[in-house]
Amino acid sequence: MNPSPKTAGIGCLAAIVVLALIVLLNSSIYTINEAQQAIITQFGKPVGGAQIEAGLHFKTPFIQKVNVFDRRILDWDGTPNEMPTKDKTYIRVDTFGRWRIADPLKYFERLKNERSAQSRLDDILGSETRNAVAKHELIEVVRTTKDRKPLESEEIAEADMTGNIGVLKPIHVGRNAMEQQILERAAPKLAEFGIELLDVRFKRVNYNPSVQDRIFERMRTEREQIAEKFRSEGAGEAAKILGNMERELREIQSTAYREVQQIKGEADAKATAIYADAYNQTPQAQDLYDFTRTLDVYENVIDKDTTLILSTDSELFHLFKSGSPEKAGP
Repeated sequence: MNPSPKTAGIGCLAAIVVLALIVLLNSSIYTINEAQQAIITQFGKPVGGAQIEAGLHFKTPFIQKVNVFDRRILDWDGTPNEMPTKDKTYIRVDTFGRWRIADPLKYFERLKNERSAQSRLDDILGSETRNAVAKHELIEVVRTTKDRKPLESEEIAEADMTGNIGVLKPIHVGRNAMEQQILERAAPKLAEFGIELLDVRFKRVNYNPSVQDRIFERMRTEREQIAEKFRSEGAGEAAKILGNMERELREIQSTAYREVQQIKGEADAKATAIYADAYNQTPQAQDLYDFTRTLDVYENVIDKDTTLILSTDSELFHLFKSGSPEKAGP
């Protein structure tokens, strides 16, 4: 049985009403999770305060709009910038930070979205970083604590001359204190935009590429000068040790030679005394001693290649003649 035209019209109207109610309900409610917060605007202007409670909420349909922002901690990664230090050294500083939206209403009125917030963070934190770096020397930016006391490059030559290479210049501020100064000075400025700045840190500090090679070369030269000083001191100490060793060796050798000569002299004296006692007992023993001593001298002086020219009155000639076989008895 076909429905009547009137019944069909009523059904179509009911479907339109239901669809309209669904659209109206969908436009009237919105949800916020635990990581979000929202601002309701009507014709572009905020209505009421910030909605920070998670759950289901209602708004005027069609004429009100929900602007959702993040409640979590957000990061800021700064662009590396070149800036001079107090000692006129150009460095390239890369920074990062953490922030969150503390006042959603003020944040929406001043910035509207996160892109504008990041731009404002770049301006304020970049400016404060340049101001802090310009007020401190390079070593204050590099060192994180005051425990180590590095020496300035222009003081190395003086330290090298005095030998006080280990005496280093103290650090008065340090990297951590500089980061805290940047945080304290930038936080009030960002609070005007509804932003709470939580932390600022130096990610990386490098020399300017245009002067980096020159600085490294100067550092190498300074270290080579210090190394050369140590080498020259070592060579001097080595020469001193060798000189002392040679002097002591000569003293030992001279002492030993003197003792050897003294011992030999004493031994010769004792031997002479023994010979004298042995050969001075009778005239015949004394003649025998003189004869044997003469033979010893001739034995040491004359060998098979020696040619002698003797006169007839020579003692050696008479000795040879008296010892010939013709003169010898049976």
